[in-house]
Amino acid sequence: MIEPGWIIAYLILGSAVGFFAGLFGVGGGAIMVPALTTLFLLQDFPPEHIVHAALATSLAAIIVTSFSSLRAHHRHKAVIWTVVFSITPGILVGTFGAAFIAAVISSRALAIIFTCFMAYVSAQMLLNFKPSPARRLPGAAGLSLAGAGIGGISGLVAIGGGSMTVPFLTWCNVRIQRAIGTSAAVGFPISVAGTLGYLVSGWGTEGMPEWSLGYVYLPAVVIISLVSYATAPLGAGLAHRLPASVLRNLFAFLLILLCGKMLHSVFQ
Repeated sequence: MIEPGWIIAYLILGSAVGFFAGLFGVGGGAIMVPALTTLFLLQDFPPEHIVHAALATSLAAIIVTSFSSLRAHHRHKAVIWTVVFSITPGILVGTFGAAFIAAVISSRALAIIFTCFMAYVSAQMLLNFKPSPARRLPGAAGLSLAGAGIGGISGLVAIGGGSMTVPFLTWCNVRIQRAIGTSAAVGFPISVAGTLGYLVSGWGTEGMPEWSLGYVYLPAVVIISLVSYATAPLGAGLAHRLPASVLRNLFAFLLILLCGKMLHSVFQ
């Protein structure tokens, strides 16, 4: 039976995850993976499976979080559904396959991959890279190919795809609010495909705690999802009121802090 202290910790994490998922159009993996890595370490999960469990549990919780976020952004008419439908096939293939690659990589290697990728995203946000005014979204084939790349990296580092989808769409001159809303919708198929991949690749793994399915720790998924579903619309509403530059800079600094904490937890 899970202890009350851990329930409170997951409730707090779920509140933050839902809010930032709605605010930035991400599934919340950038917050959950470092936080779950620390919590699982404190709960004495098998050291060799801690990051795999954090990745898988994060993706499973993102299913509910991203669904709530996309509904909220849809109400603001900020989801470009033609882009979502075109990019999803590539995302499903890339995310599902990446879960099997991640299963054979060590926890420390995954932590380094995650941190390096988040450092790149943070730098891009802080530098406020400006696309060429003539650049436009590619066709269906181009979007599907981009989806495969986004899905593959998202599956490896357990993010909802927003950390890549938002920069990609803004690079194509999509307005930041619509990029965030579309990214929130794209995060849903990423999380579903990634979760299935980790369930299959981690099935039968020895040493995982009770109430685990593959690498997914169900108590954390349920508690985080219940709270994040309620807080995601709050973040989505704020995203349509704050200046884009403020959103980018705040999120970039948050990513840097979380990645530093994750590396400290894995390498201490």
